[in-house]
Amino acid sequence: MIPAHSARTRPLTRIALTGAHGGYGRTFLAQLTRTPEIWPSVLIDPDIEGVRTMLDELGIPAETVAVSDEPSRTAGAVADGRIVVVPGHAAVAWDGIDVLVEACGRVPQGYGYAAAALDNDVHVVMVSKEVDTVTGPELAARAAERGLSYLPGDGDQPANLLRLVDWVSQVGLEIVAIGKSGEYDIVFDPSTGRATQAGVEVDASELADLLELGDDPAATLERRAAAVSRLKRAAAADSCEMTVVATRTGTVADIEGMRYPVARIAELADVYAERDRGGIRAREGIVDVFSALRLPGEASFAGGVFAVVRTGDPVTWETLRGKGHVLSRDGRYACIYWPYHYMGVETPLTVHAAMDGVASPAPRWSTLLAARADSDLAAGTEFAVAGHHHEIAGVAPVMLDAVEGVAPYYLLDGARLTRDVPAGELIHLGDVEGVDAPTLAAYLAGAARGDSTNGEDR
Repeated sequence: MIPAHSARTRPLTRIALTGAHGGYGRTFLAQLTRTPEIWPSVLIDPDIEGVRTMLDELGIPAETVAVSDEPSRTAGAVADGRIVVVPGHAAVAWDGIDVLVEACGRVPQGYGYAAAALDNDVHVVMVSKEVDTVTGPELAARAAERGLSYLPGDGDQPANLLRLVDWVSQVGLEIVAIGKSGEYDIVFDPSTGRATQAGVEVDASELADLLELGDDPAATLERRAAAVSRLKRAAAADSCEMTVVATRTGTVADIEGMRYPVARIAELADVYAERDRGGIRAREGIVDVFSALRLPGEASFAGGVFAVVRTGDPVTWETLRGKGHVLSRDGRYACIYWPYHYMGVETPLTVHAAMDGVASPAPRWSTLLAARADSDLAAGTEFAVAGHHHEIAGVAPVMLDAVEGVAPYYLLDGARLTRDVPAGELIHLGDVEGVDAPTLAAYLAGAARGDSTNGEDR
């Protein structure tokens, strides 16, 4: 039998989890049934009965679960070692909680929970990437000032990509591009000429002649994109996740909406070469998303992450090519990739890291996830985050150099335009009313900190 990990000998860590009844929440709670050193003391979700049913499905005895609607009752049940389900902020008691795992996905609420946790000397693991793209620099700075951890959660692509970048950098390789695949592969069946992505199937028979990059990779990529143009390949969630990475690495989007090449895994080192070598990259140090193209039965990229690096000694790297590693045809670049993100299954890693005070790159406003009108918008237009990919109708997410006065994309949730905005224009803070005031204040405070270390050297 494989020995239990040394983490099993740790003192008990008590966590609070928001968005407990969400998809991420369930995967995390399911894993905690196998990691007894982490105890889910407080579960926060308005769907109390949904959470209780889920806990029953996970085999958690009902007698260990309590429901509370006020802090003193919550504190008492936590002290008794119960799992306490609460509907919202007003019922949370922070005494006895070591780490908050913030996974509600809503910016005002998520910021409120994270700020309250830090005010009560509780570490924060941030799964809600939307919150991070608006208030991450300020929350990270506050955490550092109090000697606390503020970390992106392992299991989602931002933290996984940052972990890969750290590994690649520590072994001394020079990175030219980093990124991830889109959430769903494009699966092309040559026998039918059909391409499928996330249950949506289209005719894409042209792909049969485009399965190799050929002598003109840029032209091949353009033709592939045309063949699958009826599939929705870009999502606000992608831009959100890569903004989290950009603010911690200094990388930039090559173009504001990212490039989204339709590429096979073995091609990535060629695809992310510079343009004069047949690739798509206009500069170095970029972050990007690609649409993974594969055949039925081939392994998936599984929404995983990658880093494209310059190679060194030709003999070394040709040896590695022979072992199956992904190199460009000219041998100048290699692609190192992790084909997975296991959601809450991995998040215990971050809980342990938070308790250990593990250093993480602090976010800075080098890149801002902004909103550009994709049609003419009239004064009075109301914005709302909706759908699986947390998108806002009427505006496109764009990754830009941080510019004073431009509104962060997810700060617009619940806001209303005060003037007409033509298609193609950015939405500015002065264009909207009804923005959540505490979240706006946190964004502005983080922006005012400029290029400070935000406690990176704590």
